[in-house]
Amino acid sequence: MDKENRELLEKEYFHVQNVVEQFDAKSLTIKAWSVSLAAAIASSGALSKDFILLLYASLAALLFWLIDSYWKTFQFAYYKRIGQIEDYLSNKTSQIATPQIGTVWGESYHEGGRKRFFTIMLWPHVFLPHGVMCVGFLFAYLFLKFS
Repeated sequence: MDKENRELLEKEYFHVQNVVEQFDAKSLTIKAWSVSLAAAIASSGALSKDFILLLYASLAALLFWLIDSYWKTFQFAYYKRIGQIEDYLSNKTSQIATPQIGTVWGESYHEGGRKRFFTIMLWPHVFLPHGVMCVGFLFAYLFLKFS
């Protein structure tokens, strides 16, 4: 590959890396909204002694958990292209096409299917705090309802 194409590939690499970092920032925003909304709903239920609100808080946490999981699935699809570029730039491979962000993202996104989505849901940095709140508020509701 000539010098001009190598420079384009390096620019593509840093662009994709920046996009991946932006996904992390948005994921933190999703987590903040999740904690804020679910905690507000749960505390409203505790103050009003209307414990059905714990079930709604659990549902809110579940929905944010799904959103964050999809967000991480979208982010994960970029890693295949990052790996391809890194392999080329470190001379592990001699063939690469540029630019290919969208094409490789689409391939990577569809490779994992539902199994990848559910695996990502259980990653600790995705499970926390959504999964803990979802399960915790659900158990709190069931405990209060049946005790």
